[in-house]
Amino acid sequence: MDHDSRIYVAGHRGLAGSAIVRALQARGYEKLITRTHAELDLTEQAAVRELFAAEQPEYVFLAAARVGGILANASHPGEFIWSNLAIQTNVIHEAWRCGVQKLLFLGSSCIYPKHAPQPLQETHLLSGPLEPTNEAYAVAKIAGIKMCDAYNREYGTDFLCAQPTNLYGRGDNYDLGGSHVIAALIRKMHEAKAAGCSHVVVWGTGAPRREFLYADDMAEACVLLMERHHACEIGELINLGYGEDMTIRELAEAVARVVGFEGELRFDSSKPDGTPRKLLDSSRIHGYGWRALTPLHTGIGFAYADFLESSWAQLSRTEAQPV
Repeated sequence: MDHDSRIYVAGHRGLAGSAIVRALQARGYEKLITRTHAELDLTEQAAVRELFAAEQPEYVFLAAARVGGILANASHPGEFIWSNLAIQTNVIHEAWRCGVQKLLFLGSSCIYPKHAPQPLQETHLLSGPLEPTNEAYAVAKIAGIKMCDAYNREYGTDFLCAQPTNLYGRGDNYDLGGSHVIAALIRKMHEAKAAGCSHVVVWGTGAPRREFLYADDMAEACVLLMERHHACEIGELINLGYGEDMTIRELAEAVARVVGFEGELRFDSSKPDGTPRKLLDSSRIHGYGWRALTPLHTGIGFAYADFLESSWAQLSRTEAQPV
């Protein structure tokens, strides 16, 4: 890519996509192509085809997806598999038809088997059964990886696939019905503190271990891959991780410290834990010169500041009730 390249960022208002836009703008890329969901429904093939024909992007970051935590995935598996298959199929196919020079498809660490050896290596893909609570989402993401690989092999495209671990940061979704764990904990702790609640309930036993990556660090890796590397050298996919994990209990305690909630943390073991552990082996991306720079406590502080500036904080002030 160069600064005159036409770059389409699909999903630019989401957690991952907005971070990629910030990273590109910081490097002086000015010809960024974006569309809100209201302007373009990526599940509609004709609309996506019209966008590519009109804008003729040279590079594509495919960060658009239907995402959510355990509750959302378990409650809406049909919606998750259909919408993600439709979005990525339309964008990847039209990128090929339009002659896009390079595309980066963002997957997820949930593509790996539930009981795969730790840390998770790229070669562990399809080596065992998936975690049932997010199987529909994982299957869709795996299909996207395989589609990129198939197009590379048949058509000679340069479509890259990066698999970030659990993301958090600016622009996250704080809807408790569909948010990921850090965003959900930030909102719960904030509301509990504001309402003078005695405790906060956290789903699961608190024992599962998770790795968390600040979204802006992820974006730096994505831009580096698009600027300097090709699918033929990277292979089918590449992991993007922080390099350390912690238990959900430790995470909840860390969020409580940042938010300033001093009440009790109660873990509801009747709720699902999900995969016991998800720690990525990111040695390959480290070999390309990238490492995550934002410590978790610092990143949570940035995320909480972003929450306080968002409309979610205003909603919390009207909904918070003492417990």
